[in-house]
Amino acid sequence: MITDEFSYHELFRQRKICVLIPTYNNAGTLAAVVRDVMRYTDQIIVVNDGSTDETSKIIESLPVISVKLQQNTGKGYALRRGFAKAVECGFEYAITIDSDGQHFADDLPAFLAALEHNRKAIIIGARNMDQAGVPGKSSFGNRFSNFWFWVETGHRMSDTQSGYRLYPVDALRGMVFFTRKYEFEIEVLVRAAWKGIGITEVPVKVFYAEKEKRVSHFRPVRDFTRISILNTFLVLAAFLYIKPRDFFRSFKKKSSGTSSTNISSILTSPTK
Repeated sequence: MITDEFSYHELFRQRKICVLIPTYNNAGTLAAVVRDVMRYTDQIIVVNDGSTDETSKIIESLPVISVKLQQNTGKGYALRRGFAKAVECGFEYAITIDSDGQHFADDLPAFLAALEHNRKAIIIGARNMDQAGVPGKSSFGNRFSNFWFWVETGHRMSDTQSGYRLYPVDALRGMVFFTRKYEFEIEVLVRAAWKGIGITEVPVKVFYAEKEKRVSHFRPVRDFTRISILNTFLVLAAFLYIKPRDFFRSFKKKSSGTSSTNISSILTSPTK
């Protein structure tokens, strides 16, 4: 097990991994998040999603690769721009971490360990949603998202809403996404699963500040509506196209395998 911070820096370089931090008006926590991440790697991309506070000045003072969006477009679009920047810089993987201090940088090694056995998978940092302090809307939203992910893909995950993830950005190249806000984190999982990209999880810690100190840009009514509309589309696509496609591919594969076996048995069977 690696324990030396220098060794982690080297491993991030060898594996071509960056840490991607999308941020919008989190000036109070951004610098501390970046400093914590720098204990493990200096390959950091920060996407400023049109912040109107002191975020721009803070980013200028930090040794990071920066992407600045002129107006706030949503977390999903910020992530997509960050993925494009990661590919442009030669990275093959991006670990996304929120800028509000909810995630812990000392969980980064868990993603590195999981990557050794899942080189082409999206790795989700699964939170313990049963712990004290988890907002009720977050717990409900996560169960809601997990259920529809199972309906749409046939795979069960425990935390499909976690923003702490490792993405194989090289494997996502060429995929066209349609969403720009929080629902992107659902779209990318479902459509990656449909493409045959693996989805797996590692346990991570999570911190929720006291309600009066918590900074959240999630708007329950508006964002749940957008997520519900997306899930409606994904369910229709799953049952009208994806599941029939997979059925016929499986049937064709089995038929091809049976034919090959029959031909092989004829060629190898002894003549009388």
